[in-house]
Amino acid sequence: MPPSSCRRLFVRLLSIALLLASGHATLADDWPQWMGPQRDGVWREAGVAAALPEGGAPVQWRVDVAYGYAGPAVAGGRVYLFDYKVESGEVANLPSRRDRLTGAERLTCYDAATGELIWRQDYACEYAVSYGGGPRCTPTIAGDHVYTLGAEGDLVCRQLGDGALVWRKNFKQEYGAETPIWGHSAHPLVAGDLVFCVAGGEGSVAVACNRLTGQEVWRNLSAGEPGYCPPTMITHAGAQQLLIWHPESLNSLDPATGAVNWTLPARPAYGMSIMAPQKLGDRLFISAIGNLAVMMRLTGDSNGVEVLWSGGAKRGLRAVNATPLFAPAPAGGDAVLYGVDCETSALMAVSVDNGRRLWTTKRPTIGDARGRHGTAFLVRHEPTGGYFLFNEGGDLISARLTPGGYEETGRQHLLAPTSSSFGRPVVWSHPAFAQQCVFARNDKELVCVNLSE
Repeated sequence: MPPSSCRRLFVRLLSIALLLASGHATLADDWPQWMGPQRDGVWREAGVAAALPEGGAPVQWRVDVAYGYAGPAVAGGRVYLFDYKVESGEVANLPSRRDRLTGAERLTCYDAATGELIWRQDYACEYAVSYGGGPRCTPTIAGDHVYTLGAEGDLVCRQLGDGALVWRKNFKQEYGAETPIWGHSAHPLVAGDLVFCVAGGEGSVAVACNRLTGQEVWRNLSAGEPGYCPPTMITHAGAQQLLIWHPESLNSLDPATGAVNWTLPARPAYGMSIMAPQKLGDRLFISAIGNLAVMMRLTGDSNGVEVLWSGGAKRGLRAVNATPLFAPAPAGGDAVLYGVDCETSALMAVSVDNGRRLWTTKRPTIGDARGRHGTAFLVRHEPTGGYFLFNEGGDLISARLTPGGYEETGRQHLLAPTSSSFGRPVVWSHPAFAQQCVFARNDKELVCVNLSE
């Protein structure tokens, strides 16, 4: 066996031995899709440190990757990363100009313990999107399959074991869907036997397909453009509702048939419906650039919604790149929404009852700098009640968020910001939290950092 192979085998066996010795081998959680197993930004795994240690958590491995905003997905001891290998053209990162690129979209599978390459599959793809640095959608893993949606609308299903192609369809060819200027960004949702997507085209903004065959089950909704908001499944009054927010309205659909339950007009600026609608009890929240922030109440049956309050320049928050999170109400207190406001770049706490801002801080986003669209991705660690934030500067932050304020408990630089926006260097990719580790990527590296106690 070559020396390099011996070293990789030793590292893998050592990692397994350490897990067994710690007693946490059976407790490792997966992160099989965007925002985690339940798409709620909550990490439920035990054995994780409450705060980053002084001097930083140990880096387990790093591997070279190509362009991409798509976050990693982790399942069954493997990491799946979707990226774009540029062959020609320039990634200019200008908000109003489409980059013209040639290259290949690639799905790569790595060993989660060592970073060793297991398999890679790709296909040629020409880009004509603004911010052309790679695909946006995190791989979605369900059963024995992994689903990817490329920036130009290629929906692909592959076998987990070796990446073999199961089925593929293209939104332009099947639905006449023009690629949005910032690329297809709505992470596919798998629920039951169906995979739900935001496609575009007349009568096909929302599409449901059989997840095993790719055969269309239903399509519905029309809009001038599809937007970027992922399909979101909620349960209310004993029934599931599929939420589709395109740049004209928020829509509740019957997931089995695509029939519309209710529609609420909600028009963000620049067609930027991006954040996934968030639900807490009977409350539902959406927000976007253009001073759009709406807190709703789902009515007693499954067919209605009413607006409780709407935001403005000084109420609520306007989320764009990072979906905000509801926090459970503390004893004797009110529920709070935490998120980053795109206009001020500040992380803030907002009262669920009336939209009042309880506090704001730019410390975890852009610090003392000025600028819009500052970004930090929030994940709540349920066992400790703390939060992990991954900001656009490539820093991982541990913090306590309460209605009373923001308390930073640790910070570690993981990755260099290899992209840019509005003159700032940024890394805009939601990390994965699994196996007591964080997995984060930029346009050059994928890194695994051990966060165990």
